[in-house]
Amino acid sequence: EERYIPICENDEGKLWGPDYKMAVIGSGPAGLSCAYYLRTKGYDVTVFEAFHKAGGVMVYGIPEFRLPKSIVQNEVEKLKKMGVNFEMNFLVGRTSTVQQILTEKGFDAAFVGTGAGLPKFFGIPGENYIGVFSANEYLTRANLMKAYDAEKADTPFYSAKTVVVCGGGNVAMDAARMALRLGAEKVYVVYRRTRTEMPARAEEVEHAEEEGVEFRFLENPVEILGNDETGAVTGLKALSYELGEPDASGRRSPVAITGSEHEIPCDAVIVALGNNSNPLIPKTTPEIKVDPKGHIQVDEKQETSMTKVWAGGDIVLGAATVILAMGEGRKAAASINEYLAG
Repeated sequence: EERYIPICENDEGKLWGPDYKMAVIGSGPAGLSCAYYLRTKGYDVTVFEAFHKAGGVMVYGIPEFRLPKSIVQNEVEKLKKMGVNFEMNFLVGRTSTVQQILTEKGFDAAFVGTGAGLPKFFGIPGENYIGVFSANEYLTRANLMKAYDAEKADTPFYSAKTVVVCGGGNVAMDAARMALRLGAEKVYVVYRRTRTEMPARAEEVEHAEEEGVEFRFLENPVEILGNDETGAVTGLKALSYELGEPDASGRRSPVAITGSEHEIPCDAVIVALGNNSNPLIPKTTPEIKVDPKGHIQVDEKQETSMTKVWAGGDIVLGAATVILAMGEGRKAAASINEYLAG
């Protein structure tokens, strides 16, 4: 049976619904999807976003040439016209905790969709040199902060002529293509397996190649080199590899070739090894259980171990895709509606 509560209009043409206040934490694809479906059921929905713009990874991570920001902004504006409220520059876990949102602010339930924004690094010498970036920071500076506009940007971009991107996923492809657009004359992608094993989508790799990105397969960095006087990157020391037996995932494991150390001159290094789930909410909300990787644990209805709290997207899945995150937001909205209206 259909148990959803439809949106209605009062005499003034304004939307109204059940007298329940819903908090959506994070305005990425999972959060926006959840907010939309909750609002269509008539709930009073407020989205809390840590940044000054809504959209999450769609505005800070995915480049303009893959996803025009006007599309994301149009969707946000539609939500606002539907009556969804947005509180920007609100960092849940610092500005207020989840528990405070449910008690002091009077919300009846909350959805956590804070994504996977904690970048991974190699842990090798030299990662603190000037000119070493996580792909997350590099793309955020370019996409969200417009750092390429040196005259207006509060955090101007780091100019580099030769850039090395370490990693083989879609984010590595985005970073490499962005580096070319930001003026790099040469961009290398260093990956410790072969093209066959790359996790990036085939078309993303092809687009990078068409634009001039050079791939260096079966190589992996062991140290980042720099100038001790200036503190800036000067190169990368890498090892060559060959493929051995398959690992637990079925991909052939790379094996270092003894004596194959070599240097790759460069003036910027972008580390694109993926991201871990955002740790702030689990650290400030011990009632929410996480797995050993920091992902929030949920049941088949996206419910967490904390009463009145649901979660979805990359904070649950780890770094995944926009469409999967949107699906989790929709599923959570249905579960929340069932809980409140049932």
